Amino acid sequence: MHIRKYDFDYARRSFLERTARGLGGAGVLAPLWPTLCQAGDAAPAYPEELLSIEAFTGGRVKVGDTIDKDNVELVQDLLDPIVYQEVIQDGRTFEIVAEEQAIETMYPPYFLDATLRNQGQAVFDDVGNVRTQDGQPWIGGLPFPAIENGNQAIANITLSWGRHDRTRYAIPAVTVDPEGTPRYEYDWVWAEQQCTGLVGPDAPGPYLPGHEDMTRMQAIWFTWTPEVRGHAFLSYWHYDQREIPELWGYLPALKRVRRFPANQRFEPYMPGMNLYLSDAWSAGDPMLTWGNWKIIHRGPFLGSSHHQWRPENDNWRPDLVGGKQGQSYFKVGKSLIPEVVVFEGEPTGFPHAPVSKRRIYMDVRNMGAGMAISYSRDGEMWKGLEGGGGQALSGAHSLTAADGRPEWSWWWAISHDVARNDVTRFHLGQTCRGGWESALDPDEDMVNQYMTQQALRRLGF
Repeated sequence: MHIRKYDFDYARRSFLERTARGLGGAGVLAPLWPTLCQAGDAAPAYPEELLSIEAFTGGRVKVGDTIDKDNVELVQDLLDPIVYQEVIQDGRTFEIVAEEQAIETMYPPYFLDATLRNQGQAVFDDVGNVRTQDGQPWIGGLPFPAIENGNQAIANITLSWGRHDRTRYAIPAVTVDPEGTPRYEYDWVWAEQQCTGLVGPDAPGPYLPGHEDMTRMQAIWFTWTPEVRGHAFLSYWHYDQREIPELWGYLPALKRVRRFPANQRFEPYMPGMNLYLSDAWSAGDPMLTWGNWKIIHRGPFLGSSHHQWRPENDNWRPDLVGGKQGQSYFKVGKSLIPEVVVFEGEPTGFPHAPVSKRRIYMDVRNMGAGMAISYSRDGEMWKGLEGGGGQALSGAHSLTAADGRPEWSWWWAISHDVARNDVTRFHLGQTCRGGWESALDPDEDMVNQYMTQQALRRLGF
């Protein structure tokens, strides 16, 4: 008779105990982050049932299976409530894809290098901003790769959204109404320039010269449809996370750049969309304008952390599925994540915010947010922002960094307003209308090209 040292409920009891006692760290059999550093793999930190969906479900679900409304009950405990609702009520399906535990599959390569190099150097200052041990702005990578609390968790996703020094994303988007009909179609370009925490081999250091007091610059300009083409917006994020970003916009009808109110964070980008500035990357506001962050749950989860790039499809778009006309959602892959932390916070700096709290599901292996659920002022579930990312490797297709290592990015997102039952889905395309291409760390002067008011006027015009 074979006696198992760790029975099937061992991990569940471990997660419950650590959550109840407010204990930090991750891993069940061993601390996760030291294991990732030493072994380069998360597997030694978890028992078998958390590393294989087949083992977790006793063989009832396997890699390659499609989850639909007829079998979703088998994995209900591994899903957030919005995805579960989409499967049951809206006919959404998704595929079970292979688990990955190697650390290099979970990060952009230079961001991973910086996380390993700079571990242990991050602290919070007296007001709650992240600093190095000698009081300087953060120098790159995850500041807290082994989180102890909710404040560290939100810092990991706020200080570097895309986890590259500079990015230009070409994004096609469609909003689908409750009847499953595509109603609004928008293409836009989203560009980011990190100002602190630079990690690339061509960086002048951890800070962008002359902008050491900023976290990032971010610009967005719409290229389609004709009705919205030319609208462009520019945001400057101060390093002090108590300050609301400065926001400017170019409006074609007025043919000028105007300053927008600093707290205008909870309005749609464009008519028909259910995306707000506050939603970006699940952390669209400075982290100290939110508060009361706390970890409320730990456990396994089905998420889209790997195998999400679709280079074989037209413009990298995932296939469509679900809704009354089969066009509401992307058909994506989900694999068993051995541990997520679920944490939530409140918009303490926005007294009139329509949101009462945001609940974020974070993969502890790379501190990436796979789902963020916003709740209305009366506490009802309102919107979900689900995302998928991973390495740019698929069959014979690949994108590589300057040193030849595989690149990593987000690849798709689904914003679902469950109160109105409309969906805005968008993906990272190879191109978007207007002649723009996506690029990770492009060799160009992002600041002068995209991040000034003069550039904003030029892009809009």
